[in-house]
Order: sequence, then structure tokens, then C-alpha cells
Amino acid sequence: MAQPVVGRGVPNTVRLALLRGRAWVSGRWVEAASGKTFPVLNPANGELIAEVPDMGVSDTEEAIEAAHKAQRQWAALPCKERAKGLGRWYDAIMANKEELAKLITVEAGKVLRESRGEVDYGASFISWNAEEAKRIEGEVLSSLVPGRRTLLVSQPVGVAALVTPWNFPVAMITRKAGPALAAGCAVVVKPSEETPFSALAIAELAHEAGIPPGVFNVVTSSRDSTPSVGTTLASSDLVRKLSFTGSTTVGKLLMAQCASTVKKVSLELGGNAPLLIFNSADIDQAVAGAMASKFRNTGQTCICTNRILVQRGVHDEFVEKLVSAVSKLVQGNPFDESSQQGPLINEAAAQKVENHVNDAVEKGAELLVGGARAEELGSLFFRPSVAVGVSGEMRVTCEETFGPLAAVMTFDDEEEGITMANATPFGLAGYFYSGDPGQIWRVSEALETGMVGVNETMITSENTIFGGMKQSGLGKEGGRYGLREYLETKFVCMGGIAERPVD
Repeated sequence: MAQPVVGRGVPNTVRLALLRGRAWVSGRWVEAASGKTFPVLNPANGELIAEVPDMGVSDTEEAIEAAHKAQRQWAALPCKERAKGLGRWYDAIMANKEELAKLITVEAGKVLRESRGEVDYGASFISWNAEEAKRIEGEVLSSLVPGRRTLLVSQPVGVAALVTPWNFPVAMITRKAGPALAAGCAVVVKPSEETPFSALAIAELAHEAGIPPGVFNVVTSSRDSTPSVGTTLASSDLVRKLSFTGSTTVGKLLMAQCASTVKKVSLELGGNAPLLIFNSADIDQAVAGAMASKFRNTGQTCICTNRILVQRGVHDEFVEKLVSAVSKLVQGNPFDESSQQGPLINEAAAQKVENHVNDAVEKGAELLVGGARAEELGSLFFRPSVAVGVSGEMRVTCEETFGPLAAVMTFDDEEEGITMANATPFGLAGYFYSGDPGQIWRVSEALETGMVGVNETMITSENTIFGGMKQSGLGKEGGRYGLREYLETKFVCMGGIAERPVD
């Protein structure tokens, strides 16, 4: 078994039974061809967890070839057999829920209570798609020409490359791999260099569940090697689908690289989510929603509220209650059951939040709570913060903060609020609180986002779509629409069919 040497970054009280130190290709634990490795650090204390292979172009090509060889046999399996395999994978994940949650916490810094929730969420995509595998359908169309029959057949697109981020290191893999495997596609997973161990643990559990060698592969690479690995996946003729979750900058680059082979692409990119609070809103409900959205995973979620837009009539009440709630958040060791806020993922992330705070204050915003690092806890812990008097020229309104800074702006009427909410090139998620039925319809239709939460901010689940518009990406994940992303629809015209004689 590929057990790595464990560093000081793993607390003495934590046993990581699923920690694996090699990549997973063609049903085997493998090293990089170069022999190189790279360190993975615990963001809570900066200490080494362990090292994993730093794989390059030749290693990636080997993984693609393994998936290509496994593809035909996996696609040929009856859908019911693929469903059984996914069902066993789901069972294995849930049987190891606590171990997976600990891995997420140690490498991503997510508080343990949220890591457990992520395992549940991630596993739900496996169980959902296990059922959907049996519901892949085609169509028989009415023939317009005598002696012909017209069919539409759904078939797997082929080998899929899945490039995933660090903030949900289990769920972002399963949300892609669940529908891919259900459709009959073999996959090559490229996890973030920050969080490879969750991906390798998922691979171990897939193997235990009987997923055949080559159907699920994991390639690990350092920050320096990742661009060449990504280019290899994007430009390979054997890869017919690429799904990426990450920054808009990298997404555009991968999309351009995929153009050379005209492969299918799904992109879930950056966001700048607005949360509007109208005068008619239930303010206590709105505060609870803002807290859940803004401070989940210490503000490091793709659909995290980035701009809080509050109508002038309820601004003061909302801010007072928001500051009170933020001041009560418990920040500390992510393995502590009482902790609600953990560290940011790395120094660049902490520096970005710091820069957004400083820029806002310099341009006239007022900090009501937080605004600095909690150095006594560790260099990557940033205090939950609230700033008011925020305006459109500040970086926090133009860039995705990805940290625990709640930036509050003010608007006067519905039209102005909608205009401010849509004043961004991004359109992943948007939220608003209102007690006016007419306004609910108008604003839902007017927001330029792929997902809208009305009087609710915890909106995602396995049976519905996840995806944005504008520069927040292409394609959808989740539900039956997510499965379609891994299918091709083939048109079959059957001729020479004699018509039934008429008596």
C-alpha cells in the first residue's frame, strides 16, 4: 500500500488511514517518471503533511492512455452494472466518512464539522448518478420518409479530464466523476497541488468498490508542473472532454488549448456573487443567510457572497445584527469541534484578503469588526471582518475576495440594486431577500447569474444544476443536466425498412 512518510503537519491525535503517497494510474500506485515529489503543507500550522509525486507530461500521457484502454470496456458494460459499481463506491465513501473528513481538514484547513458535511455532499453525487446511469435515454422520432426510421442514441463522449480545485477536494471530484462514470467515460483526475490526498483517498475507495483499473486515474503535480499537465490534458486527441473548476484566467487558457482538438468543455470559473437585502426582507433571516454564504469554509467557496447590497431603509438594522453575528464566530484549530472558522489555504490567499481590506479602508470604507490576521492562531488565520461604506471602485467589489470579509454596500431602489448586482463580468450565483412576491419574480429574472437563491443562500444539491453565465463558465454540473455533459447524441437514420402491406 502506498503509505507516505507522515510529517509534523498531521496532529498526533489524528490517524489518517486513507493517506496515500503515490499517484493512481491503471489500477496501480505509481511514482513520477522523474522520481520527483513535492510537499503538501497543513495550512493551519504550515508543517509538512507528506510528499506526493510531481508528475509531468509523460506521466500524464500514461494516465490518458490507461483511461483510453479502459474506456471501451467500461462503456460497454450494461448501465445497471455501472450503477452497481457507483453504488459500491458510494458505500465505501460513507463507510470512511470520518477518515475522509480528517483528510480534508488536514490538507485544506476546513473545520472538521464542515469537512464531514462535504463528504456527505460529495457522496450524494455518486449515489445520484448511480441511479441516473440506468436512465440514460435516446429517442425514436417520427419518420418523414417512407421506409426509414430515425433514432437519437446517447453514447459516452469518451475519456474525460477532470481538473479540480482545493476548496472542496472531495465534492468537486465526485460532482464531475459521478456523471462521467455513469455515462460510461473513463477519467483522469488532476487535483489541486494543495489538496492531492483527498483525491488519492477517493481513488483507493473506488478501487475497493471494484471500479476497473484505468477507469479512474489520479495525476498529482506541483504548482510548477501543473501548466504542462493541463496543456497535455487539453491538447490530447484521446481526451474528448475536459471539465475544469478554478479561476477564469486558467479556464480561458484551457478553453483555448482544447480548441486544437475541438473537445467538449465544461468550465466553472470565478464568481462575484451579490446578496441583495430589500426593505421588505426578514432581516434576521437575511443575516443568517449572509453568515452561511459569506463565512462558509472561511469565505473560500465558489458561490460565496462577495458583495452585500442593502437597501437604505434596513441598512443600519442589518449591519448591526451582522456585526453581532460575525463577532461571535469561533476561530481556531480546525480539528476542534467548536471551531467555525479555520485558516486560509495559503499565504497568497491571506495576502489577497489583507489587500482588499487595506484598499477598501484607504478608499473610504469603515471596518466595524476584524480586518487583520489572527497571528496568535497562525499566519494564515484572518479574523472574520465586516466593512461598510463600500463602493464600486474598491477591489473587493471587482475581484473575488475568497476570504472572510463581508463588504456592505447601500442602494436606494430595486432598479439601482439590480444594476449594482449585475455590474460585473461574472455571473455564477446571486442571492436576495425580499418579502414582496412581485419583487421576487422581477429580481429572479433580472439577475444575470446561473443560480439564484431567493430568501436562501445554501442552494446547491446533487439533483439540480450548478453553473454560471457570462465569464463564470460554460456547461452545468449536477442533476440530469450534469450527466448530459458526458454524453454525445448520435443521429441514426435506418433505411430499407419495408412498409407493412395494407390488406
